[in-house]
Amino acid sequence: MSENVVEESSLFKVAADVHIDATPLQVYSVVSDLGRSGDWSEECVGGEWVEGEAATVGAVFRGDNHRDEDVVAWAPVVRGAWSTRSEVVAAEAGVTFSWAIQDSTGRKQESVWTFDIEAEGGGSRLVHHFRMGAPTEGIRGITAEMDAERKQAFFADWGAKLEKDLAATVERIKDVIESEFKS
Repeated sequence: MSENVVEESSLFKVAADVHIDATPLQVYSVVSDLGRSGDWSEECVGGEWVEGEAATVGAVFRGDNHRDEDVVAWAPVVRGAWSTRSEVVAAEAGVTFSWAIQDSTGRKQESVWTFDIEAEGGGSRLVHHFRMGAPTEGIRGITAEMDAERKQAFFADWGAKLEKDLAATVERIKDVIESEFKS
């Protein structure tokens, strides 16, 4: 079951993929457990389900995050610890799991993270996507005082950071899953 929460244009559209020696259902059981994100994420260190039935469409997760001082160091982004609230927008076991970051009023923003899974060669292909359509509340705050040139530099640097983060994340997920589901 899924719900479309994004438009066609994208401020950021990033993906990374990896082959994992595990079934699609095994992969799904791990990536849909957002509380374990600290095992593989560059920034999310964990969190908990705060509304609804865990990992189902409409459920809300509070993510606990941490960002180091040197990440796009020149930009006025959140550093240290902070939390986000996300709503599950798609959850189909063995196929897809997706969540949208909420704004401070609890409204879903066009900031959507997705895991797509398909059977491949006796295992699975995991694709991790991030897409931001319209700027989020946070991005608007970060870029509010920037001129056009500075905004362009920020979006380029942040896009490169996202690409690196997603590539590292899928490799860590592969390691976690393959160690848990050894044949």
